[in-house]
Amino acid sequence: MVEPHESNKPLDNVSDREIREGLDDLSELKVYSTVNVYEDEHSVDREDDFDPDSGVKRKLKDRHISLLALGGIIGPGCLIGAGNALAIGGPLALLLGFGIIGILAFIMMESIGELTTLYPSGGGFTTLARRFHSDALSAVCGYGYAVVFFAVLANEYNTLSSIMQFWGPQIPMYGYILIFWTAFQLFQLIGVGAFGETEYWLAWFKILGLVTYYLFSIVYISGGVKGRPAFGFEYWNNPGALSNGFKGVANVFVFCSTFYSGTESVALAATESKNPRRAVPIAIRQTFWRILIVYLGISIFYGVTVPYNDSSLNSSTKVLKSPIAIAISRAGWPGGVNLVNAFILITCISAINGSLYIGSRTLTHLANEGLAPKILAWTDRRGVPIPAITVFNALGLISLMNVSVTAVDAYNYIVNLSGVGVFIVWAIISITHLRFRKAWKLQGHSRDELPYKAKLFPFFPIVSIVANVFLALVQGWSYFKPFDAKNFVDAYVLLPAGLVLYFGVSYWKTKSFFKSVKLSQVDLTLGQRLPKVSSDSQSSKASRGSYAVYENSGKINWKNIIT
Repeated sequence: MVEPHESNKPLDNVSDREIREGLDDLSELKVYSTVNVYEDEHSVDREDDFDPDSGVKRKLKDRHISLLALGGIIGPGCLIGAGNALAIGGPLALLLGFGIIGILAFIMMESIGELTTLYPSGGGFTTLARRFHSDALSAVCGYGYAVVFFAVLANEYNTLSSIMQFWGPQIPMYGYILIFWTAFQLFQLIGVGAFGETEYWLAWFKILGLVTYYLFSIVYISGGVKGRPAFGFEYWNNPGALSNGFKGVANVFVFCSTFYSGTESVALAATESKNPRRAVPIAIRQTFWRILIVYLGISIFYGVTVPYNDSSLNSSTKVLKSPIAIAISRAGWPGGVNLVNAFILITCISAINGSLYIGSRTLTHLANEGLAPKILAWTDRRGVPIPAITVFNALGLISLMNVSVTAVDAYNYIVNLSGVGVFIVWAIISITHLRFRKAWKLQGHSRDELPYKAKLFPFFPIVSIVANVFLALVQGWSYFKPFDAKNFVDAYVLLPAGLVLYFGVSYWKTKSFFKSVKLSQVDLTLGQRLPKVSSDSQSSKASRGSYAVYENSGKINWKNIIT
């Protein structure tokens, strides 16, 4: 039991859990203390530097979270896969796909912002789906997300090995895959701090690389390249804006959803953030710029510099399918493909790093919820989930399928599988947000108490659910006529699999197929993280303020009384 403190006596070395336990049996408003709150990025490890549920270490800084949201998952999909989308749909389909999916991503991130800022220690959206709905919905969300990133990881290993074989064909494809598999496994075991710092600088490199390409594109289409007259948006007229009508547009949605996957990873990273209530809102606000600078920029400049019928887009050499490399070659610098290869190589390294992080943490949270083998929840004394990292990295070895299947076929199978998974996960995030707000209201809380308030609630999450369900159903439309059994199964297999998983887990956990939690009884304090408290006025402070800790009807609150 934590005894009341005098008004100005600091609460020092008292954990969040002890404070909550000490407040459980009180019923009237009592001021416990006025305390100094701060984030000290140079402090030594303390017990509360580790998430109490998952055991991972809170080592990510604000700038790590921001750049992870802004550019952390820019990978070979954007640089190479978008070339496939351009060939299938044309420049208008590419712009529509990136634009519409971008709107859905922005809406989904508003839900992520509200949920994760309040519950940074909630284990991400998979754990929150369990708390506000059911184990079954959490399982579908978590395993769907894991499928997305093991598919993306496999493709990234495939791309990385293709680039290396372009330069050094003496080593077989599987040799490169195994070499990089070992290197990434060892790096991930170093810890989340190394991951965050590496991703920070790689993200900046990727963003600057894309901006450089955008500037080149403007110069190129304006006639600034010697011997190349200005041609502007000529490729929108010849060969045209659409290559396959609505069929092409529907297929492009799948590609674009895969390219956007990872935007929601801020929710997972918040668990390992030093100061999520400050870092997460900043990262959420940057979603708009990521959509504008990265995705819409790609869709516009790919469409104006490369015609959708360019033969190189269907090249058997994967690296040459990058619209950036094709554009540079068409501008009269065929040797520039090596520079583009190096840029893609860097993005692959970053994307594999990010995929391993996201996938392993998803498995860790599922295991902590009792929805995956318990061994996957284990972390070492540094907070590194070694079993989850190893298992998820092993799933990436599906990339070895390109030994017997062409790289192009392997990529298309993987994109189809992961694309619908993104729609499922985003819809579940929106459902969780609606359920959370209902529980929040039922238990007497108001919107004003939320540290981050999602825009246009409940309109946004409702639109998200409807749109994601629609896109999940329509994304394989092109395989109906003529009927393509192989691609049809690949496009839709996750939908029946998700239903089987949902009903199976629901019956296993509750002996009912449709049972969900009672929102009036949900513990709304679980997963919240209180600020660090210290009496050392000489400590290095990244942010500080004076707070009063008080209790009312069993609810703990921190009121900022001096700013």
